Amino acid sequence: MKQSLYYKFIIGYIVFALLGYLSINSIISPMIYDSIVEDKAKFLYDQANVVSKYYNSRSFENLSNYDDISPELNSIASLSDATLWVINSTGSICFDSDRTHSDGTVIPNFDPSYFGSEFYSIGNFYDMVKDHTLSVIAPITRNFSTDGYIIMHLSPNVLNEISNSYLYIVYTAYVILMVLSLIILIVFTFAVYLPLKKIIAASKAYSKGLLDYGNIKVNSHDEVGQLAKNLEYMAAQLNSLEEYQHKFVANISHDFRSPLTSIKGYVEAILDGTIPVDIQEKYLTIVLNETERLNKLTSHLLTINAWDNKGRKLILSDFDINQTIKNTLTTFEVICNKRKINFDLILNSKAYIVSADISKIQQVLYNLIDNALKFSPNNSTIRIIVHDRFEKVFVSIKDSGIGIPPASINKIWDRFYKSDLSRGKDKTGSGLGLSITKEIIQSHKENIDVISTEGVGTEFIFTLTKAKQRS
Repeated sequence: MKQSLYYKFIIGYIVFALLGYLSINSIISPMIYDSIVEDKAKFLYDQANVVSKYYNSRSFENLSNYDDISPELNSIASLSDATLWVINSTGSICFDSDRTHSDGTVIPNFDPSYFGSEFYSIGNFYDMVKDHTLSVIAPITRNFSTDGYIIMHLSPNVLNEISNSYLYIVYTAYVILMVLSLIILIVFTFAVYLPLKKIIAASKAYSKGLLDYGNIKVNSHDEVGQLAKNLEYMAAQLNSLEEYQHKFVANISHDFRSPLTSIKGYVEAILDGTIPVDIQEKYLTIVLNETERLNKLTSHLLTINAWDNKGRKLILSDFDINQTIKNTLTTFEVICNKRKINFDLILNSKAYIVSADISKIQQVLYNLIDNALKFSPNNSTIRIIVHDRFEKVFVSIKDSGIGIPPASINKIWDRFYKSDLSRGKDKTGSGLGLSITKEIIQSHKENIDVISTEGVGTEFIFTLTKAKQRS
């Protein structure tokens, strides 16, 4: 049988209650009884000394009748809830307030040293009283000799009655404490147990793949509430990841299928003679371009995989971003000449030395410039501006192309995303370039922004940190 945390808590509560009850009976109860005996013994001893002092100036031999003082002795005994005895030095009872023993009754084997160093004892006092009776003795002395003894007995019933009255208070406090401690159980039930049941139910649903289980209805703002929110967030992320994986596979399949279909069709047409030899070069060029498209897509996928597997190790160095931009622009010289696109390079300084991973920044520059070329019309200009502010260097790449719709601005960083306006222009793009670009910039703990207007153009701006000057 599966053990429940709630049942464990209840069992713990019951064990706590039992241990409390046993502690009262085995520890507190004897302590109370011993304390009562001590207090009563002192009180009776004081009373016995009062009577003893009364007889200090008198001789027992001259006292043949106690009738004249019996009311006083009985009064002291009554007020003390005790039995008062007066015995002589030989152990004969001269007075018994309870009249249980007649005058002259001899206590067998009476020995004044019975009490030892104490002034009281618990027992049956030579089998003359009930067991567990508290007995107190005080000597009656005259002229440095002991004429007799005052002995006071307190019944065990009286001791038990007093002890029980104190225990009643203790048990009442114990019961109140246990009832109040139920508040802890109630708080645990509503603040921990019931929310945990909801969280467990949700986690079971998530484990079965039901990531759209819905919100976990836990409204607390404590650790349990935070756990529920974190679990909801995790499920939402897993759900979006699952959707992304489906979309990823669909996009990959589409982007690979299109060029492969084209390559297969043209190669088959060339092999079966459908395409004459004199125009085969044209179609072989198309096949080569499609092959390059597949190669580019594969390269981007490998880059994405490296970033997703925490392959974000940067090799930082100090370099001139101006010179890096110039070197990157040379790779686009052929296509720019073909399409008659010019670069307007505006550098506010001869050199801007930055600290970054030069190979990764070259990839950022290549992706952004390649993106600008794709969407720029022939005979246009792409403007690149580099300026600094405080400890940052700003790089701006602005084209005069078709622009990005406002609804698509926040989506351009998504993998495989292509806006409706760009699909006709971007024939060879993989939809991964801008996603890789943003991840590279963010890995440098820098920022990249985009400003775009449909029909006017798009501007990408990213930052780099200046290298520290060495003394």
